[in-house]
Amino acid sequence: MAKKDYYEVLGVNRDASEEEVKKAYRKLAMKWHPDRNPDNPKAEEHFKEAKEAYEILCDAQKRAAYDQYGHAGVDPSAAGAGAGFGNFADAFGDIFGDIFGGGRSRSTVYRGADLRYNLEITLEEAARGTETRIRIPALEECTTCKGTGAKPGTQPTTCATCSGHGQVRMQQGFFSIQQTCPRCHGTGKTIPNPCPTCSGAGRVKQHKTLSVKIPAGVDQGDRIRLSGEGEAGVNGGPQGDLYVVIHIKQHQVFQRDHNDLHCEMPISFTTAALGGEIEIPTLDGYAKIKIPAETQTGKVFRLRGKGIKGIRSSTHGDLLCHVVVETPVNLTSRQKELLQELENIDRKDSGSHNPRAKSWINKVREFFES
Repeated sequence: MAKKDYYEVLGVNRDASEEEVKKAYRKLAMKWHPDRNPDNPKAEEHFKEAKEAYEILCDAQKRAAYDQYGHAGVDPSAAGAGAGFGNFADAFGDIFGDIFGGGRSRSTVYRGADLRYNLEITLEEAARGTETRIRIPALEECTTCKGTGAKPGTQPTTCATCSGHGQVRMQQGFFSIQQTCPRCHGTGKTIPNPCPTCSGAGRVKQHKTLSVKIPAGVDQGDRIRLSGEGEAGVNGGPQGDLYVVIHIKQHQVFQRDHNDLHCEMPISFTTAALGGEIEIPTLDGYAKIKIPAETQTGKVFRLRGKGIKGIRSSTHGDLLCHVVVETPVNLTSRQKELLQELENIDRKDSGSHNPRAKSWINKVREFFES
């Protein structure tokens, strides 16, 4: 079976630079690596094709021979088995470094970790907005050594094991793999004289107090980002961020549903039957509601604009009042007498005064008679 053209395999032009060839190979190696494609039997074949093409095109002499004579110009059987494996070892190390987190130029500067703080506020504070102060623990840059980890007056030295690269190369036969330097742990530096304050870490654990502005309309689970208030970076890296996560305390009157508020509104038996006017609480004070006669439990009254204006909303939500007709308790003798008189009147024409009860009784009767 004829071999594919190496330029076509990598998807580059014949005048592609060495960097373009290398970039194309890395992309294909990451795409077709067998470890990333355990269920694709053809992945290994594609990976080997890309590897072979790279071995030739990354080497100036082999590439020139290939451009002039094609595959015959770079056939190992004609030039000696094992030719060119030194360059492949370099490529192998580069590719596996990219896939598994290594690389020759491993950065020793790291961004600090992000932090999370759970903040509990009241429903009123969430609706109107507020400002509060919080105290958090975090790793801060050591002020004694200015983050270097070295004792004042001294400096970190270049790691003798990796010569400051942060990586060491392990070679076995034809294969060369890079891994993190075990001595400096990838920093490329060692500290002969550690800072007495941070013991060479460059960071110390401290508590700091921050002021947090809570915008009006925040809801349960909303996050407020405080840029640069997370942990300090490593080796001069930028600080992480602090995310303040909002938790709203349970309210004794209202339940929030996005921008709407719900509440139960108990009314007396007589008010439900005869109608009337009652006062109900809102976040802005009291409001009056007219209760029509013959109001039943479960009736909902909506007060427009008496809810909460969310952060991403241009209008206020509503307040929904759910009526609960309350059965009177601790009755006096006179009250019992009047209710008994009412009960006697109801019995004479219960269908007119209690239509739902009559309908329910009829359904029960039909159930047992069927």
